Amino acid sequence: MTDLQITLFGAGGVFIVGVFSYNKWQEYKAKKSVERAFSTDHDDVLMREGDAPAADVQEPVLRQEPRFDAAPAAKAEPSFGAPPTAPVCDAPVHAEPSLGDAPAEPVSAPAAEPVQEVSAASEQATSLVDPLIDCLLPLSLEAPVRGDKILPVLQTLRLVGNKPVHFIGLHVNGDWEPITHGGVYTKMQGGVQLASRSTALNELEYSELVTRLRGVADEIGAEPEVPDMMEVMAEARNLHRFVAGHDAQLGVNLHTNGAPWAISTLLFALEKQGFDVRPDGRFVMPDGDGSYLFSLSTNVTLAEETTPRLTLLLDVPCVAPARDGFGAMVACAKALVGRLDATIVDDYNQALSDAALAEIAGQVQEFYQEMDAADIPAGSTRALRLFS
Repeated sequence: MTDLQITLFGAGGVFIVGVFSYNKWQEYKAKKSVERAFSTDHDDVLMREGDAPAADVQEPVLRQEPRFDAAPAAKAEPSFGAPPTAPVCDAPVHAEPSLGDAPAEPVSAPAAEPVQEVSAASEQATSLVDPLIDCLLPLSLEAPVRGDKILPVLQTLRLVGNKPVHFIGLHVNGDWEPITHGGVYTKMQGGVQLASRSTALNELEYSELVTRLRGVADEIGAEPEVPDMMEVMAEARNLHRFVAGHDAQLGVNLHTNGAPWAISTLLFALEKQGFDVRPDGRFVMPDGDGSYLFSLSTNVTLAEETTPRLTLLLDVPCVAPARDGFGAMVACAKALVGRLDATIVDDYNQALSDAALAEIAGQVQEFYQEMDAADIPAGSTRALRLFS
C-alpha cells in the first residue's frame, strides 16, 4: 500500500469521525431545546390554587377561578340543569329594647373599604388575556420596550389553529393595557384561548404556539415562561366540556295556516317587524348596541320564491339575561302570527302553548344562573369569546 493510499484512508476516517461528532452535537442541541420548551421548572400560573396574590402592584392579580370538571350528558335538545343552591346567610340579630336598661350607645358600622378604580385600558387588558379562559404566557423583558417597535412582531402571532392569541403589557405608569404604539412597557403577558365553540386547544396547536412564541421572544428581547403542556391540555379539555354543555340555541317556528308565503311578501312584513338584513342574507333583530338579539331563517334557498315555515333562533349564551332575548323572540313570533296568519310550533310541527313557552323561559333563567355560577355570564365578553 502506497503512502498516498494511507493518507487518503486517514483523511477519510477523520472526515467520518467529524460528521458523526457534528450530528451528535446537533442532536444534543435539539434535545436541550425541547426540554427547555416543555420543562416543568416554571410555576404554572393556570394550575396553581390557593396562592395569595403578590403584593407587587406590577403583577396582574389572578383569582382562583371555578373549575369545570363535570362532563355534561349529550342530548339532542338543549338541556338546562338545576340552578346552583344560593348560599344561606344568617339573619342579623336585633336586640329588643328594654324599659329598665340604659340606652345602648350607638355602634358605628365599620368603614367601607375604598373601591379601587380600574381604568378602561386595564379592563380591556383583562378581557384580552383572561386567566379563566386563556393559557397565560408571561414574558420577561431585558429592557423597557416601545409599543411601536414590538407591535409588528406581535402581529405575526395572532392565531394558533382557530384559537386567538393576544398580548398585553405593563405600562411604565403601572397599569396593564393592550400594546399600543405610544406605550412603553416593562413586562408583557401573552394568552392563548384554551377552547372555542368547536374544539379545545390541542397538543399540536400548543407545540406550534411554543415554537412561534420563542421566535417572537427572540426578536423583541424577551424570555417566555411556558406552562407544562399536560396541565394546559387538561384545563383546555375541562373548559371545552363546559362550553359544549352550555352551547344552547333555542328556536321557535312559525308555520303558515294556509298557502306558503311569498318571499317578497315576507321581506316587507319582516322589515315592518324591525328585522335587519345582513350582507350574508340573514335576518336579525337588532339589540340597539350594534349586535342582535335573535335571528330568523326562511328555511329555503335564495332561489326559492315561497316558504311555508320560518324559524326564529336565539343563541342563548351570547345574549345577556337583562335583554330577555327569549321573551323578545316569543313576543316577535306572536306579532308575526297575527301579521302572517301562522301558528307557533316546535320542530315536530306541534303547536306550542303559552304554558309551554313559559316553562322554556324558566329553563332559560336556570341556564343563566349556571353560567353566572361559573363566572361566565351570558352575553359577557368571556361568553362571546368562547361561543363565537
